[in-house]
Amino acid sequence: MNQTPLAEKMRPSDLRGFIGQKELLNLRGPLRKLIRKDRIPSLILWGPPGCGKTTLARIIANLSNARFINLSAVAAGVAEVKKIIEEARKLREFNQEKTILFLDEIHRFNKAQQDTLLPGVEDGSIILIGATTENPSFYVNSPLLSRAQVITLEALDENDIESIINLALKDKERGLGELKLKIKKDAIGYIAMVSGGDARISLNILEKAADITTKKVIDLNTVKSATTKFILYDKKGEEHYNTISAYIKSIRGSDPDAALHYLARMLEAGDDARFIARRLVILASEDIGNADPHALMVATAAANAVEYVGLPEAQLNLAQATTYLASAPKSNSSYLALLRAKADIKNKKLDPIPLHLRNAVTELMKELNYGAGYKYAHDFKDHIAPKIDFMPKNLKGKRYYYPTNQGFEEKIQQNLAEVFKKRGR
Repeated sequence: MNQTPLAEKMRPSDLRGFIGQKELLNLRGPLRKLIRKDRIPSLILWGPPGCGKTTLARIIANLSNARFINLSAVAAGVAEVKKIIEEARKLREFNQEKTILFLDEIHRFNKAQQDTLLPGVEDGSIILIGATTENPSFYVNSPLLSRAQVITLEALDENDIESIINLALKDKERGLGELKLKIKKDAIGYIAMVSGGDARISLNILEKAADITTKKVIDLNTVKSATTKFILYDKKGEEHYNTISAYIKSIRGSDPDAALHYLARMLEAGDDARFIARRLVILASEDIGNADPHALMVATAAANAVEYVGLPEAQLNLAQATTYLASAPKSNSSYLALLRAKADIKNKKLDPIPLHLRNAVTELMKELNYGAGYKYAHDFKDHIAPKIDFMPKNLKGKRYYYPTNQGFEEKIQQNLAEVFKKRGR
């Protein structure tokens, strides 16, 4: 047992020792009733690391007196799953024994692998409990998802983490009670803060701090020495998309400070700087547009800098572009104009291009009046040709672009009003 990590030794075996998920495991809640009645259906436990998914699955198995099989989707294969289901089917048929198959990181199974679970779940040979840190609607097949109940677990709060740490320090059988260690309040608060709601991380930090302390009191400095900063982030998973979404919305919402926070999160987690830069280039046109024409130039320059300079120095370029775009006036008029134009292309008849707008590059085209009646704008006062239409016949007078009064677009709005007046539109 001395070689067993503290986080594993402190894993509770019943619901009385389970800390966290108070709303989910409410005494009168549906999940608690199902566990008590031993009527657990197949479940998908979705939550961040260290919130109790594996522990809850084991407690359910203990209370149901079912055979419990623990697999990791990282290591398990189709043949192994099929064998387990076949054995479970025989045990259920001959002596009514239930089998709970706990599949950790079920999102790591591809579609074909997940399909092998369906027969066992459908005929009740196995009760599947899948655990995932990723959104099941993205990573679990629809047929499997429809046959399982999704249970959402939350990250443990700081009070939960503090309770787990204090319990580990007091418990003489499973924890560190025999060492008679105390811990300073600021030290326990620091562990709760940096662990990000992950019980496993908090106990790992505590165990390392207990190993390196030379005193009977674990202080803040000892805890900091035992700590590596953990960031909940998967560059291909949901947290990646949550963070980039918050980043873009903060820039769009003109909050440079929040945008910098999410940028720092992505950079510290090792996200792809080129991906971030591409999103800035898109945002510059989608959300700022002509309200500040320099926005696209700044974003493009930052993207070029990422390619030319690379990280870590290109972080400065991304930070500059982020703060500029977040602070710039906003307009989505260009984007909305494009959507309006595309709607007409999709839903309306496409009239021919007007003859006066066509180039007469051959004699036949000239004979067919290509280019006839075209007015060269620079031949007229203010470089505006009067009484000329550029739209196809059925869209004469149609407008798509409506500049706002934000930033430079206010000047564009005034200029277009003059242009339309002089063109007789």
